[in-house]
Amino acid sequence: MDILKINDLRTYFYVPDGIIKAVDGISFNLKDGETLGIVGESGSGKSITALSILRLISYPGKIVTGEIIFNGIDLLKLSNEEIRNIRGKDISIVFQDPMTSLNPVLTVGKQIIEVIKLHQGFNKKEAKEKAIELLNKVGIPNAIKRINQYPHEFSGGMRQRAMIAMALACKPKIFIADEPTTALDVTTQAQIINLINEQKEELKSSVIIITHDLGVIAEMADNVLIMYAGKVMEYGDVNTIFTNPLHPYTIGLLESIPIIGKRKNKLIPISGNPPSMLNLPKGCRFSTRCRYVNNICIEKEPELKTVNFIHKYACHFDNIKGGS
Repeated sequence: MDILKINDLRTYFYVPDGIIKAVDGISFNLKDGETLGIVGESGSGKSITALSILRLISYPGKIVTGEIIFNGIDLLKLSNEEIRNIRGKDISIVFQDPMTSLNPVLTVGKQIIEVIKLHQGFNKKEAKEKAIELLNKVGIPNAIKRINQYPHEFSGGMRQRAMIAMALACKPKIFIADEPTTALDVTTQAQIINLINEQKEELKSSVIIITHDLGVIAEMADNVLIMYAGKVMEYGDVNTIFTNPLHPYTIGLLESIPIIGKRKNKLIPISGNPPSMLNLPKGCRFSTRCRYVNNICIEKEPELKTVNFIHKYACHFDNIKGGS
């Protein structure tokens, strides 16, 4: 059963130099209990997609068109008060940088307590007890003491854990993690991944994991959405994406991963840089970097075509094959 359906979502930013089409007509479904990975380089539209779902797009940005159907309700048709009741309770998010997401002048405990009081109606004492329980659950030692400390007194990994505790406080139906392992050491990354997986199983939540790290995707995701310059390039289950990628961009991402144990494995980087979002190519947005580019790629934008029930990709050609 689909808990979330995104149909033709377009989020644009109207800046003095023109229109930035940060998310430009993407569609996907999130099933109940599924972990969906959204992958792409910086500027591909991953985070803007997440912010659009929560209706956190601020000026000069605007959700131009589309549908965001959560449990049968189009979130874009709700009032500000109605969406606030869903945001943080039914759909929660851990932002990319916990240091800027946490209020530096409030204790970590106070910030978690406020979320619990707002959405669950607990009194202050009950909310504090729940906050301590959550901090213990996400692996923060000596939670009774830590609850009274400020964000700068936490390490990067502990701040990320505190953000996860806050996001999970109301047992959300959808949990969005935006680059949850960025700037963390390898050991802490593994701990955060395990923590999110454990909490997903315990709460029976659906998860959207946003990252540029395909290693994280391999460990966490059931299905994968590949984005580039605001568009969906490829979509499929994680095994298909890693073993039989069909879009040149997906192939390029996988060829850029070093494989442990293969000393002679040659990394093949994707040439060039992503296009300016103010001056996008006329045809396929990946055409300026694609090794298989042809005239049709420059002239016409490819449609997202279906290979089988789950596997889709946006390319004019059918015979491009690759692998990890």
